[in-house]
Amino acid sequence: MPPRRVATTSVNFQPLGGGKAALSGDLVVIAKEVQPVLVALPRGGVKLVEARHHNLTDDPHLFFVHYWAVGDAVSLAKAIRRAVDTTNVVRTPGGAA
Repeated sequence: MPPRRVATTSVNFQPLGGGKAALSGDLVVIAKEVQPVLVALPRGGVKLVEARHHNLTDDPHLFFVHYWAVGDAVSLAKAIRRAVDTTNVVRTPGGAA
């Protein structure tokens, strides 16, 4: 994407105790990244809520993949990391590694 355009992927964890967490959020992806993300999420035990787009004329065309899971917090963190790694995400200064 051009440097002035911003689309944010969100990852939300809610601790549930006992090492478990609820995970929700969305991944913002371009068309060629949709299928790899849709494969990576369920492999990690993360459920697909929906995949959709918000704009008709954006370029590149962006898709939003919404997800949800409850389980072992570390396993969920690793699963979402694998899904994010299938995208061309650019870390922001000061952002998590």
